[in-house]
Amino acid sequence: MLEYLPQEIRDGLAAAQKAEMKRKSRLRVRFGGTEIPVLRLWDGGFALDADQIRTLRGLVNLYDGERLVCQCLIVCAVVEKGELICDFKRATAPTDRPPLDFWQEQEPPAGYLPRA
Repeated sequence: MLEYLPQEIRDGLAAAQKAEMKRKSRLRVRFGGTEIPVLRLWDGGFALDADQIRTLRGLVNLYDGERLVCQCLIVCAVVEKGELICDFKRATAPTDRPPLDFWQEQEPPAGYLPRA
């Protein structure tokens, strides 16, 4: 049905839809002091507005409001239909302590025997 409308109206509708997606989304990508709203998020990737950024690679932080959701390593970014489609290799959830460099038993011993 949209193919019967003039091109100016179709462009206006697409711009309004993109603006609404940006307004609704709380998700943001932060890297190097820059913050860009996420239009869509799926397992293994997300979409950004291609008018704001044309290419993106490397390690970025994904935020939901002010809460850090994960750190993503972007390996591929392609522009399709006005969106920058970013695929990430890994998404690491934040932790409140540093990673362990040794194996930790699942259940520690209940107690130790006293010396004989």
